[in-house]
Amino acid sequence: MEDHAFLFDLLNTPSPTGFEVPGQRKWAGYVRSFADRVENDAYGTAWATLDARAATEGAKPKRIMFEAHADEIGFIIKQITKEGFLRIDRIGGSDTATARGRRLEILGDNGPVRGIIGNTAIHLRKDSLGEEKAPKIHELYVDVGASSPEEVAALGLRVGHPAVYADQAEKLGGHFVVSRALDNRMGGYILSQVIAELSQRKEQLRSTVYAVNAVQEEIGGNGAHMAAYRIMPDVCVVLDVTHATDTPGIDAAQHGEVKLSAGPSLTHGTCNHPVVVERLMEVAQRLKISVQHESSSRYSGTDTDVIFTTREGIPSALVSLPLRYMHSVVEMVDLDVVNQVVALLVAFVESVGESDDFSIKL
Repeated sequence: MEDHAFLFDLLNTPSPTGFEVPGQRKWAGYVRSFADRVENDAYGTAWATLDARAATEGAKPKRIMFEAHADEIGFIIKQITKEGFLRIDRIGGSDTATARGRRLEILGDNGPVRGIIGNTAIHLRKDSLGEEKAPKIHELYVDVGASSPEEVAALGLRVGHPAVYADQAEKLGGHFVVSRALDNRMGGYILSQVIAELSQRKEQLRSTVYAVNAVQEEIGGNGAHMAAYRIMPDVCVVLDVTHATDTPGIDAAQHGEVKLSAGPSLTHGTCNHPVVVERLMEVAQRLKISVQHESSSRYSGTDTDVIFTTREGIPSALVSLPLRYMHSVVEMVDLDVVNQVVALLVAFVESVGESDDFSIKL
């Protein structure tokens, strides 16, 4: 259930919010060999469908939607100075505290252009080190080796071109992956493996399954909202990452307790439908998959928040993959837990029958 060549190719393909097409094309091309069909909407959200084949004659099969988001954080060119430097703005929640001194890959008209976010040497700023704070986004600048706006234009760059960090994915230890964009390219990878696994037993499928890889989660869940409105499933399970809080300096009393390698996390409260969560817990127990638990007091901060309120409401739940160092270039996940999530989602599909009703009974 692991295709690491595809995973690493997907992780290394720049797909910042609003510019997800390169990654979406790779994802769609991969799942096309397993799905009955692969479709997309006007903004590039893609979904792979496996039709129910084993439904009882005359019965209406359930429509199950799995969803992850395809976009990653990044930057966008906001201004080109007369000296040939680029001023940038954030795409999504990019962390300026870790930005200086990093290489960027800028997606220009003539292909990728390498740049670096400038970092004043410690020798020249040592007198102010005790007062240093994270830079504001407008204080950052990018050096592309140009000395004028004309030289920048000759590189195929203009205001509005996006950029991501140039760091690439790699294995760490025996079963860990470190990369930028694990949030949430790993979710798209998991969905591809779920579709691949279900395709091997598609003649037994009692439900129609939609695996949705949505755009623009990092700026408000726009792709998920559009897809949910179109598909209107009977039940939805959203897949995203969550903060692993088992590293030094994180207060569990404030941020909860989630361990990187202790299994998938289920969230309780707000957008999470208790009947759907209960089914996921039952499936995990049957598979002997250890699950962790998180609470949601107001909102989940994921696409679940926009899916569950679509039209008359979609019973939804969030399954999270523990991840360290979110929104950095060294995000880390455990591949063993990735495989557990795949198994959980596959078994969830197999657990849903035609008579299942995920609505609240009063």
